[in-house]
Amino acid sequence: MKDITEADFADAANLLGCDVATIKAVCAVEAPRGGFLDDGRPVVLFEGHKFSRMTGGRFDRLHPTISYPSWTRAHYAKGATSAIRMAGEWARLAQAVALDRDAALKSASWGRFQIMGFNHDACGFDSVQAFVNAMYMNEGAHLKAFVMLVKNWGIDDELRHRDWAAFARRYNGPAYEQNAYDTRLAAAYEQNRSVA
Repeated sequence: MKDITEADFADAANLLGCDVATIKAVCAVEAPRGGFLDDGRPVVLFEGHKFSRMTGGRFDRLHPTISYPSWTRAHYAKGATSAIRMAGEWARLAQAVALDRDAALKSASWGRFQIMGFNHDACGFDSVQAFVNAMYMNEGAHLKAFVMLVKNWGIDDELRHRDWAAFARRYNGPAYEQNAYDTRLAAAYEQNRSVA
């Protein structure tokens, strides 16, 4: 079974000192369709600007759709359905892996909580490969990585107090407002709280 169980959510909420609806809000915003594709691969989003930074820009000229100096959504995979877009993201990741495996794995966000591979150490993993292996296991492993990351980054207070802007700034980056990340978290929290 790949889904996060209610017991998993309860354990994580206990470890973080927050309510279950708070964690479910992050799930709903990060990967609303779940942490896995139908074929069993974890959901990924490849970030070419991170790949460029990790490889010193050496692939920017010959591979401009997977290695570029600044963030842009222009190169994200496109398609009529989520499945088509996700397959496209896996294709982009595969192209980058062929150029520099370690940098490529670190340059994708993974699973139900869309954690960047370069954060593997903050999630409790010795290597990005160990992190990726865990992302293939199940959503419970995604949740454990999220809990470790939140605790190691010291943003559990932000979750407890539902300070969505402060949480978003650290978890999603300083440009979180461009995607209304904080307001989407607040709305997802209200929706999950009303269901509980």
